[in-house]
Amino acid sequence: MRRNVMILMALVALLGGCAMAREVGPRPDSAALNRVLDEWASAWSSGDVAKLLPLFADDVYYEDVTFAAVMKDKRALRDFATTVFGSFADLRFETRSRFVSADGKAGAIEWVWRGRQTKDLPGLPATNKPFTVRGSTVVEFRNGKISRNSDYWDLATYLKEVGPAK
Repeated sequence: MRRNVMILMALVALLGGCAMAREVGPRPDSAALNRVLDEWASAWSSGDVAKLLPLFADDVYYEDVTFAAVMKDKRALRDFATTVFGSFADLRFETRSRFVSADGKAGAIEWVWRGRQTKDLPGLPATNKPFTVRGSTVVEFRNGKISRNSDYWDLATYLKEVGPAK
């Protein structure tokens, strides 16, 4: 009996030590990561690539899932953003909700995108008509920056609102 008690105490000590070891480490700064998500919407609304790029890691993986467009680093993201900013007028992203995971590794934004497409894009001719489209973005964080970004938005609603090209 005494031996069983000793074994049980050793197991409790061992498991308790393991549980404590898992909780050691810096806690994520949720407020800072939420600010990154707020700045994401502000930067995309600004039309200014210089405001957008600092939010992302140098090796960011950025995808627009709707168009199957993938940018694999900050240089590619800069080119993509430059094209977007040059193709849309009155571009605005309004955050509806946002979330940062408890471990600070991931987050999400639900947004509404408004604007007018003023220049043709491949497979998407410009009509200069206003649109309002809902979407969401799922991100992964590394060292306080966005390391992965996946945008999902409603192309059917966009096409319905802008109508056929002239």
